[in-house]
Amino acid sequence: MATHATQFDRRKARVRRTLKKRATDRPRLSVHRSSKHIYAQIIDDDAGRTIVAASSLEKDLKGNLKTGADKAAAAAVGKLLAERATKAGVKTVVFDRGGYLFHGRVKALADAAREAGLDF
Repeated sequence: MATHATQFDRRKARVRRTLKKRATDRPRLSVHRSSKHIYAQIIDDDAGRTIVAASSLEKDLKGNLKTGADKAAAAAVGKLLAERATKAGVKTVVFDRGGYLFHGRVKALADAAREAGLDF
């Protein structure tokens, strides 16, 4: 029987493989969630650098949030990331959910980023 980490890594690799087929010169919005916080960054894979990033650990958000591990925190991170991306000139991205299922905090982050102006 496969362990959880192995299943997660396989799912993450499968998602990335699918994204590489679809993501024709669009940056990748990558999401990582832990038990206490959520992190998101927009990555230019061609140049190998991070364009913008946001997380629930930032001073701007940390004071306003009840916790860094709920849907409200994820929505705030998504909105902040989208605002920073538009300032950096990024309008369209491809969404990389990693190995996480698209529901809960991951979906809340994606919806907030869409509402704030990112297209994916």
